[in-house]
Amino acid sequence: MNMTAPSQRPAVLSSSFTRNFPRRLRLRLRDPGPSHARLFYSFFKSLVGKDVVVELKNDLSICGTLHSVDQYLNIKLTDISVTDPEKYPHMLSVKNCFIRGSVVRYVQLPADEVDTQLLQDAARKEALQQKQ
Repeated sequence: MNMTAPSQRPAVLSSSFTRNFPRRLRLRLRDPGPSHARLFYSFFKSLVGKDVVVELKNDLSICGTLHSVDQYLNIKLTDISVTDPEKYPHMLSVKNCFIRGSVVRYVQLPADEVDTQLLQDAARKEALQQKQ
């Protein structure tokens, strides 16, 4: 199986409400291809130092400060807390973590920290470049 082939499913950008947080932007990464990965990589690099919530595919949600992100969309968080400590008591003692990009379902961001118009324009430009 070729793991480097671009995915046919696009990344999804949507705005949503969450029960524990004020209005936040929620990004869902659906196996981004190389060009989508570059777009999201540069986007996440601009958010280093901001508080985010990362929801994993196993339904674990981790709040923390974005410390770094790499080209594979692996994420390092500092000062973490778990949104459901009763379900994941073993995570209470963890303060920093590394999250492999392939296990991320959503990344929730503060809506006021993101210029959605700029992000949409960049996504359109990327789509036009792919068609050419």
